[in-house]
Amino acid sequence: MTQNSTPSTGETPTPSTAEASYPLISVATVPTERAARYGKQLVSHMGHKITGSWDEEAGSGYLLFDREGPILGRFDVIASASDLRLELRTEPERADRLEFIVGIHLARFGARDSLAISWERTDGSEGSTQGPLTPEEVEAHARAKKAAREAAAREAAQEAGHAE
Repeated sequence: MTQNSTPSTGETPTPSTAEASYPLISVATVPTERAARYGKQLVSHMGHKITGSWDEEAGSGYLLFDREGPILGRFDVIASASDLRLELRTEPERADRLEFIVGIHLARFGARDSLAISWERTDGSEGSTQGPLTPEEVEAHARAKKAAREAAAREAAQEAGHAE
């Protein structure tokens, strides 16, 4: 099995070793009849920037937040017939940010189904919540992101023109 792909051999994703490495576990159980679809979409989308894998047969996968070098956290993504379970393992000071990153992506993907992602932490601290979002909120976010990319491209082009 390779990173960022769906295995063709039916093998399961790499078992989590993060449980022993990280003191905090945060769990979100999201009720949905389309758990496997959302799980695969989440892992596939985020797998473009971080390490991730989805096993179609098992209906599960994982994401490793390793974009900045060392692994900052691990998400296990487990689909069942009635819900999608997300399990984060990380340091307490990183939980808010990592919950938000994964939760807001899933809330955007599931806007038409009004998905809400609420995190519960094993250390008793308060978890965060993302969603539900309306399709209009998702579209407004996409427009704002596109405008920011276009502005950055214009600025880079202007700087390149001044550098010559």
